[in-house]
Amino acid sequence: MIVLPESFERRMKIMMGNDFPAFSQSLANGLFHSIRINPRKITNLPDLEAVPTCSTGYFLEQRPIFTLDPLFHAGAYYVQESSSMFLEQYLKQFGKKKLKVLDLCAAPGGKSTHLNALLSDDSLLISNEVIHARAQILSENLKKWGNHNVIVTCNDPKDFSRLPGFFDIIVVDAPCSGEGLFRKDPSAMEEWSEENAAHCALRQRRILADVWPSLAEGGMLLYSTCTYNPVENEENIQWLSEFARTEPHALNIPESWGVVTTEANGYPCYRFYPHLVKGEGYFTAAVRKLEGNPQEPRQKFKSTLPLANKAEQSLISGLLQQLPISLLNFEGNYLAFPTDRLTELDQVKATLRIIHAGVKVCEIKQGNVIPAHELALSTLTNKNFFPSVDLTLEQSLHYLKREDFMPDLKEKGWNMFTYLNHPVGWAKNIGNRFNNSYPKEWRIRMSTSEYTGEKLMEEARKFPIKRDISEEK
Repeated sequence: MIVLPESFERRMKIMMGNDFPAFSQSLANGLFHSIRINPRKITNLPDLEAVPTCSTGYFLEQRPIFTLDPLFHAGAYYVQESSSMFLEQYLKQFGKKKLKVLDLCAAPGGKSTHLNALLSDDSLLISNEVIHARAQILSENLKKWGNHNVIVTCNDPKDFSRLPGFFDIIVVDAPCSGEGLFRKDPSAMEEWSEENAAHCALRQRRILADVWPSLAEGGMLLYSTCTYNPVENEENIQWLSEFARTEPHALNIPESWGVVTTEANGYPCYRFYPHLVKGEGYFTAAVRKLEGNPQEPRQKFKSTLPLANKAEQSLISGLLQQLPISLLNFEGNYLAFPTDRLTELDQVKATLRIIHAGVKVCEIKQGNVIPAHELALSTLTNKNFFPSVDLTLEQSLHYLKREDFMPDLKEKGWNMFTYLNHPVGWAKNIGNRFNNSYPKEWRIRMSTSEYTGEKLMEEARKFPIKRDISEEK
């Protein structure tokens, strides 16, 4: 049995009443593991138990070593805690389809990749993280996910006030005291204190106040935490309803999901408890912004984006599917971005610090096209443009570690390496050897020397997307 902090236990006994023993016992039980598949990459659904709140979420029967699965590196799925997949219900029941969405506190990318999967191609996602090192991780995960209608930024919440009324939806997964992670991460319990929870609540209100001007009238702000504390949850929703002109945003959800509905000053809130759902502790609520909130007039921007010329477009166009995208030339690096979202990219570029935008397609050096790694993982890629080589599991791991091996390369020049026909990256065949272009900063660093032969196959049987193991022998 987990020994809970005394003041936390006292509060939860009052909050939960007769449910507290079951709640307390659940914290000593084993974890549930879940993934969310990338619907633009995986069409054959895995034979696994579905997460009820998410159309692409699945529970795993056992947790594999994800580092050993090439499809994990290829962005075919994302490892995510199931409770937070509830985000999907807000998007499905929002009503509007062509959206501009901000994920404010986004690293490492669970909600951003989920949003990116849910949004239409003519929508725009801006995914932000204030800490630079975490923003780089966020950028990597979104590049692996493969969609082009995304901008990753590294800014403080207050910076977004310079984009008044810009967003239709803002997601604030706020930094919190982490009570909902006590089972998953014992260090969260060691670092917990009532003082820290109170400090988190004040910081959460500052974040909400800072970002509020950038929400459009009629837009939705979705607030969530991974804590149980009402000070960080319902009391913040009540504060927001008093701070600004808002209205509640309720959801229609079945009782069978085990989600507990509470309220804050008439605003519905949703709580997840580990004795009622197959997941960790979680809180979420949403408000809509009413008309009449004072907003600054939007600035007019004169475009400064450097579009590729006709010769460059002709050289590159075969690499991409024929979609409404534009090619931008930033000092020889060519980016693909949705054509009808160039104005928004221009505004963001003039206002915020961008880590990456769209998909980097290639470089052109001395008339030669050098494909970018993220192009291989992108849903924009014309897979028929380059010869492809489907690797075995062991070969894929050698590639992802940037180790020497010799696949059966088909043609001279650039070849696309795949696993289960899903692209994992590029290699250039130069005759008696090939140049591995997998990014050094992304390479597998763990030792895999013990995972060969049958032991590797045993681990592969746990992967969520399986192949016929006999193919590997």
